[in-house]
Amino acid sequence: MKVHGQKSGDTQRNARVFRLTLAALGVVYGDIGTSPLYAVRECFRGNGGLSVTPANVLGILSLVFWSLVLIISLKYIVFVMRADNEGEGGILALSTLVRKARNNKGITTSALAMLGLFGAALLYGDGMITPAISVLSAIEGLGVATSVFDPYIIPISLLILISLFLVQRRGTAGIGAIFGPIMIVWFTVLALMGISSIVNEPRIFHAIDPRFALHVFTHNGWRAFAVLGTVFLVVTGGEALYADMGHFGKGPIKLGWFSFVLPCLLLNYFGQGSLLLRNPEAVNNLFYRLAPTWALYPLVGLATAATIIASQAVISGSFSLTRQAVQLGFSPRLAVIHTSSEQVGQVYVPAVNRALLIGTVALVIGFKHSGNLAAAYGVAVSATMVITTILIFVLTRQAWEWSMPAALTICGGFFAIDMGFFSSNITKIPSGGWVPILVASFVFALMTTWKQGRKELKKKLDAQVIRVKHFLEDLSTQRPVRVPGCAVFLTGNPTGTPPTLLNNLRHNHVLHEKVILLHVHTLEIPYVRVGDRTSVEELQDGIYRIRLNYGFSQHPNVPVALSRLNIGGDSLNPHEMTFFLGRENLIISPDRGMALWRKKIFAFMSRNARDATAFFRIPPDRVIELGVRIEF
Repeated sequence: MKVHGQKSGDTQRNARVFRLTLAALGVVYGDIGTSPLYAVRECFRGNGGLSVTPANVLGILSLVFWSLVLIISLKYIVFVMRADNEGEGGILALSTLVRKARNNKGITTSALAMLGLFGAALLYGDGMITPAISVLSAIEGLGVATSVFDPYIIPISLLILISLFLVQRRGTAGIGAIFGPIMIVWFTVLALMGISSIVNEPRIFHAIDPRFALHVFTHNGWRAFAVLGTVFLVVTGGEALYADMGHFGKGPIKLGWFSFVLPCLLLNYFGQGSLLLRNPEAVNNLFYRLAPTWALYPLVGLATAATIIASQAVISGSFSLTRQAVQLGFSPRLAVIHTSSEQVGQVYVPAVNRALLIGTVALVIGFKHSGNLAAAYGVAVSATMVITTILIFVLTRQAWEWSMPAALTICGGFFAIDMGFFSSNITKIPSGGWVPILVASFVFALMTTWKQGRKELKKKLDAQVIRVKHFLEDLSTQRPVRVPGCAVFLTGNPTGTPPTLLNNLRHNHVLHEKVILLHVHTLEIPYVRVGDRTSVEELQDGIYRIRLNYGFSQHPNVPVALSRLNIGGDSLNPHEMTFFLGRENLIISPDRGMALWRKKIFAFMSRNARDATAFFRIPPDRVIELGVRIEF
């Protein structure tokens, strides 16, 4: 019976891994899976491209092969994904791990934290460019057979992109379940197209020899260095892969990559190289020339579906990033909607979705062609990859306790590769690479302004706070009227008396029979178990201090947490409590502290932050808000 139960449990686990792997194919690998549409083509096309000679073709394919092996397979799948913060990935989670490893001390730690934050901000620029270039490159395939569709490429692309952002509310679970089977077909077609070309020119496999990659640089000089930034397009999904780790877990992502995605990608890339060896003139429409004429329109349709899915990887990664930023104090409260009961990391953030939609539409209209967008693509991701390697190096030394030679050997090798790609991508800044830099700088300014603003505001609030000990001493002498019921006063200071409590007592001259001083705290770990979430301290005369701890990947639910508690022999019913919340009304003044322009931005963000009632999921009809004017 035990054996049968064990087999049943194994079957259920295997089925769950399969479902998550299928969903991961539809979300995680969309970005990297559509790079064959344009990556190799752009290495040979235009004024900056290499001439289509056998040596250059083998060299570019050698660079493609070793980039996928070293950057995606070794760096991200094998190495970086070890740096998970209790299952959560992404550069903010990594930055948190580094900060904890260094015990939050020193200027260096602050600099590393800011570096990680800027790396996170860079991914928002990528979240706009990826959908634009992916969908445009697919729809442009319509022009391979006829020029009739040329005037409609941009309108069709915009219609598809707008539809994609509108369906985000279904969540990555629902979208992944739809997209997963499509991506299986896509990768299978990639492999078959590649194989059909390779059999006609199998010497393309000589490109596995890294000497061909070196030959590109020794014989093409500066032009080869510039093209390296285009080769980088084959690995641009690496950071999104890491950021989406919290959505699906390490296992499904690794399984999908090594068993299916990587072989299919390599076969297609080698197939494109094989075609170039036979027919150099095919470079302008390289990907679509792999297919027979009769299959062109079905392939355009499939490519369009795949590029929609490619966009999903960075969009869902942006949602995960935003949720972490809110909980870690780098962003004001936003609506974060959890879309799966099975996988807690799957979320939808409407505000971010709208911002990405606006940015993506603007890029399509402004750049018009995928070739133009290729110049803007890669700068953000290559910079983030460099930052990731720096943070990983610190983590190997501080947390994993690697020796200096071991850390330098592994991380130094990755750093050299990353810097090569990043240096090449910098050359793209004048021709479009400024776009993700501008977006990242804007997001970084907002994040740091919010973090610093909350810090300054806390100082001002704490200066006015009366310690609970002194409040209780005064309470024992004044003896205010006690009224039936339970009042909950939310406070950001775990040791002070909430200003809302003092104001209520000052104006109404009454105190409830039960008073709860509630502090909700976000820890630098993604998840806190229910049993470890709550601490209760009885102070005196029916007054209690309660602390709720959540991880940065969890969404606080105050009523549910309180309903699990028993206070003074009675269980708590949130629907019978009165919640007192404070709302700060900021009066801007040009005193010391933050710059005046940053204060104005902080005040604007504060006014437009999500209401605390909704954020903490408190019943609206049980809330009383008390305003406090603060000179800021």
